[in-house]
Order: sequence, then structure tokens, then C-alpha cells
Amino acid sequence: MYRSHNCGELNASHINTEVTLAGWVQKSRDKGFMNWVDLRDRYGVTQLIFDESRTDKTVFELAKTLGREFVIQAKGTVIEREAKNPNMATGDIEILVTEMTILNAALTPPFTIEDETDGGEDIRMKYRYLDIRRNPVKNSLLFRHKVAMEVRKYLSDLDFCEVETPYLIKSTPEGARDFVVPSRMNEGQFYALPQSPQTFKQLLMVGGMDKYFQIVKCFRDEDLRADRQPEFTQIDCEMAFVEQEDILNVFEGLTRHLLKEIKGIEVDKFPRITYDYAMKTYGNDKPDIRFGMEFGELNEFAQHKEFPVFNAAELVVGIAVPGAGNYTRKEIDGLIDWMKRPQIGASGMVYVKCNEDGTFKSSVDKFYDQDDLVNWAKTTGAKAGDMIFVLSGPADKTRTQLSALRMELATRLGLRNPAEFAPLWVVDFPLLELDEESGRYHAMHHPFTSPKPEDMKLLETEPGKVRANAYDMVLNGNEIGGGSIRIHDKATQQLMFKYLGFTPEQAKEQFGFLMDAFQFGAPPHGGLAFGLDRLVAILGGQETIRDFIAFPKNNSGRDVMIDAPSAIDETQLNELHIKLDLL
Repeated sequence: MYRSHNCGELNASHINTEVTLAGWVQKSRDKGFMNWVDLRDRYGVTQLIFDESRTDKTVFELAKTLGREFVIQAKGTVIEREAKNPNMATGDIEILVTEMTILNAALTPPFTIEDETDGGEDIRMKYRYLDIRRNPVKNSLLFRHKVAMEVRKYLSDLDFCEVETPYLIKSTPEGARDFVVPSRMNEGQFYALPQSPQTFKQLLMVGGMDKYFQIVKCFRDEDLRADRQPEFTQIDCEMAFVEQEDILNVFEGLTRHLLKEIKGIEVDKFPRITYDYAMKTYGNDKPDIRFGMEFGELNEFAQHKEFPVFNAAELVVGIAVPGAGNYTRKEIDGLIDWMKRPQIGASGMVYVKCNEDGTFKSSVDKFYDQDDLVNWAKTTGAKAGDMIFVLSGPADKTRTQLSALRMELATRLGLRNPAEFAPLWVVDFPLLELDEESGRYHAMHHPFTSPKPEDMKLLETEPGKVRANAYDMVLNGNEIGGGSIRIHDKATQQLMFKYLGFTPEQAKEQFGFLMDAFQFGAPPHGGLAFGLDRLVAILGGQETIRDFIAFPKNNSGRDVMIDAPSAIDETQLNELHIKLDLL
């Protein structure tokens, strides 16, 4: 064996034990007559000691040649350490080395392999295999493994069966661009990589599998950001003979299980709010409820005065910011400038200081008296010492802008504690959303989402008012999972395709296999998919997902480590019957 123990397990109970360790040289300290080497592996660090008076001369001299990240094997005796290190798990002992072998020499790495490294993100992405040796990345990958194992344990204990589904499938419209793969054996035809296993898990329900799950790679050709990758991992689940309540209970239970087992946190039953309530109260459909600052709609108290900006607005809405009444004019102007950035697009912002003596001072005192501002404070829940910020304009746009301000202020005020977890369900989403450019309706989730039975009659007359039998789980302002009760009969599915603008021929070409399956006894079914990358990052107290993915891509979708994507040989293109037309 290369090692009898790992570098994280030895302690005082092993003193006088003969051991063999193997790992990487973290650092060495040569004092001439004495040489210390920190040896690292996945499990920890152990100090080796080479003593001129006690170590074989050849071994002692060989130790002087060691560089950072050399791979070595060392044999020796565990001895008590004279200068103990309480910050190390192995800090009470060291290994007096008697034999050593250099298994592989190493170039000096381009950045230090330390928790606090001197390497920037680009260089660490290029040498990701070195970055993984660092504790922050290594521990993130181990944390992800722990979460995935708990998911498998919980679902398996509930009789879910893990089933793999294909990666080479038919291209179907699911909201994002497909990655496509040319078929050499079928000239001019292409596979697509799945955006999700949606149709396959529904077919598994038709097949009688009853409870399915899969921790599965999915692919979407979208513009990237910190919490999005072109390939991502879902905890994908489906159940037959269930209603919405059954699914919410199972996956609320899974989330509660993860919070308890991974974080040691007990969470009561999750709040449930409707999509409409979320949008009116928080300005988005994935609200962070770790803090307040709920929206107060002020049309009743702000319009029909002499302030034309508010009078012309569809919506006047504000939030009360706790303890912000002492903001200086410079701080307020800075926030207004932040809101005017192109990313937010506000044209301005009104503020009201809630003074400790119960009076108010606003940027619109010319138009509103103290009684008006008392009503603003009541509506937004403002108290003495708070600040009210008010926006106005088109309803949807204004809510989105105020939501961005709410999140920014919460971050600045330290209200988004990553060690606090506030999950909730958002339910009753619209089934369809109107594309203003094309004038066509699109499925807010996907074409297989079932309408609320009581809203079916509205499909003909007011399709925009039809609610979906759909639900999202939100955790700390992030959508970590979503799903729906599915359509399980051919007639309803054909009707849905009709309202999405599919001709019967297009529906048959794209989804004929699914509608055919519905004719052979499809059970009522529904499901949910969690985004594993995002879930793990939030449980790990992080906002971004990259450190929880072994080999992530950058914001351009490139793997800079292996230099992909890349051009392929002309011979391969000819075999695939592809000719490039590069402009």
C-alpha cells in the first residue's frame, strides 16, 4: 500500500506507531540540521520531521530537494510534537521519517495552494485541478456529495426508484435553446441534449413506475451568469396518482430533512403564498422572507394631489427601510443614482424620513402634508427612525425596480444572513404569459402543465387569467425547485398546444409520442425538479454555484482548462455531412 493512514487521522493515541503516508508537499521549512514538511491529502495535513541526528543521511538530503506540490511517500514513527498546534487536527504529533520516496516531482504551481490563495479566478479556472486541492473547493465538492447522498437516502426510503433517461433525444421547445448533436448515421438529422427529462419522466409514469427520481445533467444554451451554467444538475422527480398537496408534502419533507441533516436546523411547515401575492408584496416570484420591507401600495394616498409624476403613474409603491432614517443626503443620492443605472432603469425616487419625534421630512413636502405622510407610513409599516422609498410608473416595471432596491438594501443592512434559512412555496402561477412582440401566449412553465380545473372555462375567453396547477419552492430569495401537476389526457394536451399556437401537425411532429402514450392509460401524475447546484450553494452559505461544481465553465460558456468548445477536424465534419459557413 502507498499509505497505512491518511494525513488527517493521526493523533496522540498513535504515538510510537510505525506509519506510511502519501500526499502532496504543502510547504517545507529547512533549518539546516532540521527539516519540517507539511504533507497534505484530501483528509488533512500531517507534519513530517527530518532530523540530521536521527534520520538516514540519504533521506535527510533528499528532503532538502522537495518543492511545493511534490508527491511523496513517507514512512516513519509517530512522535509527540514539541510545539503543538491546536489549529490542526494532527497538531499534537509529527512523523519522524525513516524512509521517503518521491513519487512525482512537480512544477511550481501558478498560485499558492492555500485557503487564502494569491490566484485570481481566471488562473484558478485554467488550473482547476490544482484549485480542487484547496480546502474551500475540496470541501464544497464533499459538501455536494453529502447533500446528494441525503437526497438519495430520503427518496429511496419513500420507495422512489432512480431511473436513468437518455441524453440524446429529440429537439422539443421547452423555453430555452437546445444544444444539438449531429447524427453521423442519419445524415442531416440531429439529436438534442435534454433541457430536462420532462417527457421521459411522464412516460415512466405511463409505464407504471409510480415514484421516480434521478440526479441528472440537463443542458440549456442560454446566456450565463453566476448561478447559471450551460450544463447543470437537477434532482428530478415524478409521482403517479397524486395531487398537488401530496407533492408539496413529500418535497417539503425532503427540504426539511436536508436542513436538519446538513445544517442541524429544524424548520416548521413552510409558508405558502400565491404568485399574485408574491408579485404585489415583494415584486418577484421568489421572495426572500428573511426580512420584511414588504411593499405598500400608495395610489390611494399619493394620487389626486398636485404631484403630476404620481398622478400619471399606474402604480405608486413604497417600502420602509428599518433604521435608515439617519441616511445622509449623500447616501440617499447614491441610492437614487444606483436606481437610475440602466440595469434598473428608474427615472427617480422619492424618500420620506420618519423622524424620532413622529414627524416626517420628504423630498415632496411641497405636495404632501404630514397627514398624507402618516398614511404612507401606515401603509408601508414604517416606524420612527425608518426611511420610506417610493417609486412610481407602470405596475410590473415599478415592482421589479422596487424589488431590486429591496434586495440591495437588505444586503447593505446585513439582513441576508446565509446561516438563516427561510423556505416557502409559491403557488397558483399563471398558466400562460403573453409575448408582447409576437402577440402569442407561451407556457410560463412548460406545455405539459395542467391548468387549475376550475379555470379551464377561461381558456377560450381569458387565457391570461388561467392559473396553472404549478408550484415553486423558494429558499432565501432563490427558486430552488419547481414543478406542476401534469396534463395526462390527450384531449387536454391538444387543447393546450392549440392555445400555445401549435398547429395539429406541429404538435404531432414534436410531441406525438407523448400524446400516443396518453391513449394507453396514463395515470394522473405530477412532479418537481430541484436545482442541485443552487440548492447546494445556498445550503453552503454561498450565492454562486461554481465552487460546488468540479469543472465549471466561465461566463462565456468556455471550459478554459481544456479549451472547449473548440474547432473539430474537417474529416469529422465530412463524416457528419456538415459544411461550415463562417461569415
